[in-house]
Amino acid sequence: MPGAFEGETVTRRAFMTGGVLAAGGIATAAFTLPALGFALGPVFSRTEARNWQDVGAEGDFNPLTYTSAVTTIDPYTGETGKTTVYIRRRDPSRDTAKELLKYPYVAISTRCMHLGCPVRYVQASERFICPCHGGVYLFDGTVAGGPPVRPLDRFETKVQNGRVYVGKRFSLNSKLEKFKPRDPSNHLDGVWQYIYPSRPTT
Repeated sequence: MPGAFEGETVTRRAFMTGGVLAAGGIATAAFTLPALGFALGPVFSRTEARNWQDVGAEGDFNPLTYTSAVTTIDPYTGETGKTTVYIRRRDPSRDTAKELLKYPYVAISTRCMHLGCPVRYVQASERFICPCHGGVYLFDGTVAGGPPVRPLDRFETKVQNGRVYVGKRFSLNSKLEKFKPRDPSNHLDGVWQYIYPSRPTT
């Protein structure tokens, strides 16, 4: 090695340079790897695992009010993978959104589209109310007031052998057009739908 004494394999300068480079590499990795994991983790995570789930007989639901049912969004996380869904029979006079006509029942998520707090349905006023920050939704889940940026998410529904089944969750914009699931606070109108792309998992 240039600059080495006779019989010397590594100079002090080379050793110090290598040590500094190694320490710098370790420090860089300590900052970079967690950031990469945070950014790329959702790509490799499980997608929302959900099969059709029986939530009751057709006679259990009517078009005038909602009935709550507990369903499982992620079967791998125990109790935290469960959620409450508000369900009612579709009312042809009220539920006229073209993309949603194929669903015989309206199944609405209880997760507020502001920050994700659980909303509660109040029959007396036919409103969904969020207790955290005052979000208010109309009977069909569209925003009536407060900070929510879009209507409440919904679930696919179907009827089989007289039983009502709830399927995958999906998001809606203000025109009740269907989108892949988005996180709370993500807008879905105009250019916002491109600024907030869907994620593989929520």
